[in-house]
Amino acid sequence: MNSDRRTVLKGVAAAALPWATSSPAWAKQKYSKDPFGLGVASGSPTHDSVVLWTRLFDEGFFSSNLPSEDLPVRWEMATDTGFSSGLRSGVATAVSALAHAVHVEVEGLPANTVFHYRFLAGEFVSRAGRTRTFARPDGGVQPPLRLALASCQHFELGHFNAYAHMVDDQPDLAIFLGDYIYEYAPGKAGVRTHTPGACISLEDYRKRYAQYRQDADLQLAHASFPWLVIWDDHEVQNDYAGLQQGTHGPAADFAKRRASAYQAFYEHMPLRRSALVDGVAGLASGAELRIFGGHRFGDLLGIHLLDARQYRDAQACTPDGKFGSATIDPEACTTLGHTDRSLLGQRQEAWLESRLASAQGQTWNLLAQTTLLGARVSRTREGPRLWNDSWDGYPAARARLVNQLATLEVPNPVVVGGDVHESWVGHVKRDYAAPDSANVGTEFCVTSISSFDGRDPTARLKANPHFMYADGSRKGYALMDVSREVMVVTYRCVKDHRSRVTDIETTATFKVHRGKAVVERV
Repeated sequence: MNSDRRTVLKGVAAAALPWATSSPAWAKQKYSKDPFGLGVASGSPTHDSVVLWTRLFDEGFFSSNLPSEDLPVRWEMATDTGFSSGLRSGVATAVSALAHAVHVEVEGLPANTVFHYRFLAGEFVSRAGRTRTFARPDGGVQPPLRLALASCQHFELGHFNAYAHMVDDQPDLAIFLGDYIYEYAPGKAGVRTHTPGACISLEDYRKRYAQYRQDADLQLAHASFPWLVIWDDHEVQNDYAGLQQGTHGPAADFAKRRASAYQAFYEHMPLRRSALVDGVAGLASGAELRIFGGHRFGDLLGIHLLDARQYRDAQACTPDGKFGSATIDPEACTTLGHTDRSLLGQRQEAWLESRLASAQGQTWNLLAQTTLLGARVSRTREGPRLWNDSWDGYPAARARLVNQLATLEVPNPVVVGGDVHESWVGHVKRDYAAPDSANVGTEFCVTSISSFDGRDPTARLKANPHFMYADGSRKGYALMDVSREVMVVTYRCVKDHRSRVTDIETTATFKVHRGKAVVERV
């Protein structure tokens, strides 16, 4: 193992240990300016723990002006904004090898409780964040829960103004469904400009995340409630599949590029250390960054986070032997019929089956993944066409997932996704080729925060009757209000994502009643 890898592994180990609390080192450290310019965040909540995040940052001409050494940072957490009630505190390490990111896993917290937190370094104090723990899984108070769903935020193509309205809507938790950054080199038609060059190296991805993380609205949302995050493709490269490269950007050592992108993702997200299955050094040899996992809010809601990118097989029948996605003729693509092809990978499929088999005690079960699950075939003069990067390109894998939901009799399954920059609402069908087949669950796909515009969905909606609603013209997010007897899903869309400040409106509202896999328009 080379010295660089030893340094990174040692840094991860150091981050797990408290700095000696008697040491005043965190207060003695000198900074030329506020090192908390990337804000604060929290995430991965359980009934008794939560992850607090920040990254010390002092942007220089080429990279950070911070010293290339580990730095002490004090953290504080309390149940009041004055940080006097129920105070918990400690000193964590901002690890140089991890871009001075801080991940604090605070444990032993009371369930279903709101907390405020902040970080201190030198003479500077970060903004205060607000977070919470979940209800206990073994009973107790089971209040209603409000979730916010978001995906696809392209810095150049719009402002993140939807987040200011999301904060006003006061969700308990945000679930981000992929494409947190876009890796593209600067374009020509945006309202803002990406950092120079496409993201290839670790430093490239770090700069891109730092650029996104300085957005005021995004910072506000991260500071206002905890997040659960999964990725799609643009956190690495458009349309990549497992260890196969995608499209756009210069040719590069893709395994190295993916490892760099995964490390930067970890550095900038409120993830637990356990996500680094083999440490940061293992990423360079193809080890996983495990973002799939399960979460429970009492017995009201089970959340199953899925990774639909890291373990997938390559897309089928992309023309001319090219990488990435394409719109293809399903009748001419024999590869679609291969039953061993997977979107989630065999191990994740087995994990999900095991988890769903034990989901009977949960009132609702939310499957959070990155794209549209339901069949969405386009009818053209030349015949049917489908997009091979979504579940349509992995029909056997989709059939296995639907079969799990049906045969295991999973209570009230609801699938959510993003990726397509359009809103879609419909029913998960036992057999998508038979419109009269049973509903197994419901599906809600959320539009983008700011990304490429969607298409007019009218023709596709007519050709796929298991969907009851689609909107390809608006940007925003969705709210999901979960109570014991009903789930209400509200689509909230901004008037203009290209303006710095904009109004918002409710474009559609739907209900799903407990025990009925039927979506009702309100």
